[in-house]
Amino acid sequence: MSDTSETVVLSVPDAQLADDVRALLDPQLPIEVIEWDGSGDAPRERIDIVVPPYMKQGKTLKKLSTFEHRLVQGQAIGYDGVAERLPAGTVYANASSVHETATAELTVALVLAAQRELPRMVRNQERGEWETFQAEGLADRRVVMLGFGGVAKSIADRLLPFEVELIPVASRARKEEGIEVRPISELPELLPTADILVIVLPGGPETHHLIDDAALSALPDGALVVNVGRGPIVDTDALVDHVRRGRIRVASDVFDPEPLPQDHPLWSLPGVLIAPHVGGRSGAMRPRIAKLVATQAERMARGEEPINVVLRA
Repeated sequence: MSDTSETVVLSVPDAQLADDVRALLDPQLPIEVIEWDGSGDAPRERIDIVVPPYMKQGKTLKKLSTFEHRLVQGQAIGYDGVAERLPAGTVYANASSVHETATAELTVALVLAAQRELPRMVRNQERGEWETFQAEGLADRRVVMLGFGGVAKSIADRLLPFEVELIPVASRARKEEGIEVRPISELPELLPTADILVIVLPGGPETHHLIDDAALSALPDGALVVNVGRGPIVDTDALVDHVRRGRIRVASDVFDPEPLPQDHPLWSLPGVLIAPHVGGRSGAMRPRIAKLVATQAERMARGEEPINVVLRA
């Protein structure tokens, strides 16, 4: 990205993020921070860096063709469905480095809650019932993890101290960070051995219903399915069928559809723990996204290339 003597105009969707970013910027660099959440017309004919609202960037993306821009900085790691909405020439960066830790925290929390039956304890507490029981636990369990990107590696770092047998599965076999990663071609033979299946894949046609009825049927009775990737990776109808029959358990952060309708069977079936797609929503998010946005603005002001670029339309 060529150097420029012009002021870099950066739009962020709310006043708090604007203040957080301003506090981090090098005051010697020509950067102006303005607020725009995608409502109404763009406030400038040129906005160099556009930061849409978190999880609600549709209206901003629709208006990109109405003004000059150089970079769209998303606030999520995933970007499925974004490419087809970008006008020609648009550069899109994701929020890698922002959500990995928080998503890993929730993933481990879901696994532990399900394996130690915390929802059962909460229900007993509400009834004033003192019930002792033996839960499955996590130590010595085999965890098959679909995906081995940034989020999955953060999950692995937090699961391994619980003395699990971790088997990551990715597109190709490799050894990474001392961990043997198995190829996706071996998934059919790995599923019958999994006590816990953790799904950390991106969405898209390649992963749609990757975990279908056949995959769920391959899991042993009592297996736990934890999806923190994208809801459509799992065939929801097949999932409901297996849970209803008491075959498998679920503790997930993403579902298909989202939000789950109030009358959806997953709300009331036993063995299901639902998180409403909040993996990245922790106290760490705002300071981390502010740091990333400030870094992008400073790099542009210095004539440097942006980081985290995932799409060039």
